[in-house]
Amino acid sequence: MTQKTETLSGKVALVTGAAYRIGARIARSLHAQGMDMVLHYRGSEATARALAAELTLSRPDSVLLHRADLNRCHEFPGLIERVRTFRGRLDVLVNNASGFYPTPFEDVGEEQWEDLMGANLKGPFFLTQVAAPLLRAASGCVVNLVDIHAERPLAGYPIYSIAKAGNAMMIKALARELGPQVRVNGIAPGAILWSEQALGEDAEEEILTRTALKRTGAPMDIARALLFLVRDADYITGQIITVDGGRTLQQ
Repeated sequence: MTQKTETLSGKVALVTGAAYRIGARIARSLHAQGMDMVLHYRGSEATARALAAELTLSRPDSVLLHRADLNRCHEFPGLIERVRTFRGRLDVLVNNASGFYPTPFEDVGEEQWEDLMGANLKGPFFLTQVAAPLLRAASGCVVNLVDIHAERPLAGYPIYSIAKAGNAMMIKALARELGPQVRVNGIAPGAILWSEQALGEDAEEEILTRTALKRTGAPMDIARALLFLVRDADYITGQIITVDGGRTLQQ
């Protein structure tokens, strides 16, 4: 007996940090499945507007743009109210937006702590809290973008690694808090796109030698995993799928 695949047509997704890189690929993939999109951005307005125009060209009136700083939780009710006004529902929340930069232990200060914890942990938590009523009403789901460094800390990035570890536990905790109406899962990417802060050719090569598939992945690899969690995994919650080409098989 063939299992019927759930249609996403007419449903609504909010993707944070949707303007470019993995966030943009996720937005394109969900939109291609028939979802209407709320695209969050902070500073990348031109890129966000270009993506919105691209998606709207293929399906008019299917995209809403919203700018917000995810370190400012008081902005979340306004964002979710715009989502409610847009279509009256929210089926999928993708907590993709993230902060990433080095914080050498000897020099790091409270400001960097607050910034990275806000972007990677506090923001996703409180945005999910504000979105929960709409998600419950739609029997929706949440997908957080975590990182393989939630389990294996990245040297020179202690705060980022700590924040992502908290994000990983948040997935499990919120799966219990929001069930049975809302599923909460995560994706932990490995070497998908190199950081915009260049690691250097030697460092990148060293990473690939420790990856079973000996190559980088692509944003579409993350989008496919997310589509599975959103559309096909209605009995999966509190789980994190690692998409890393086998990187975490080795020390």
